[in-house]
Amino acid sequence: MYQGQCLCGSVQFKLHQKITDIVMCHCSECRKVQGTAFATNGNVRNENFEFISGENTLTEFKENANKSRFFCKTCGSPVMAKLKNNPDHTRIRLGTITNDIIEPIEKHIFTGSKANWDNICDNVTQHKEW
Repeated sequence: MYQGQCLCGSVQFKLHQKITDIVMCHCSECRKVQGTAFATNGNVRNENFEFISGENTLTEFKENANKSRFFCKTCGSPVMAKLKNNPDHTRIRLGTITNDIIEPIEKHIFTGSKANWDNICDNVTQHKEW
């Protein structure tokens, strides 16, 4: 259903399902990881996530006891995250998806800590925290 890749194309993958739980996260951690105002992420079940190439090109950053983030070693693109408290899913960075995403964004989260220069300009539900 979906294909994705990092900036340099070393890491390529397919998603064999719709993307669920799509959120725009405005927390300070996501801003640092993405280098911009927010991160847009969604879930896929692990069995519906398939690497085409470059799985060995990923490097893991263990952010805390629950969360690991994975980046391309070559270009630095953030590709995905894994949460120990959600072990059956992979959290995909939607900016890596190369075809049109049909599922809607469900909500903005951590808007209470969004960047002061960030203006949310849509009618999607907002939550000050998770």
